[in-house]
Amino acid sequence: RTIAALDPDLFCQIYSFAREHYETDKVSYHVSAELGRAPLPAEVEDLPALLEQFDAREILHVTFGSVLTAKSASGEPVFHDRFMATLQNNPEAYAANLERHFERHLMPFVPSI
Repeated sequence: RTIAALDPDLFCQIYSFAREHYETDKVSYHVSAELGRAPLPAEVEDLPALLEQFDAREILHVTFGSVLTAKSASGEPVFHDRFMATLQNNPEAYAANLERHFERHLMPFVPSI
């Protein structure tokens, strides 16, 4: 979400890469996302909202390792350095998104008062 909001071009590149590598990367997962149900990058107007779409989110999740380790033909990282720099240069936005993420996943375990 942080990358989608702060560096939309990078996010689009990552999403395109993820779509291209999903079929290969998914073999080590039990997943149900389908490329045909995930919007194409050119169809997405609200990039952070794309993460609310199940198939797109799962495609990004499954390919995250490939995204961070992808290398160019010359051996340079394709996404890693720019990805990490965006997070490091925007610690408040990154922290706020992490907080929302953990709250969403942990709130079901908090007893009602």
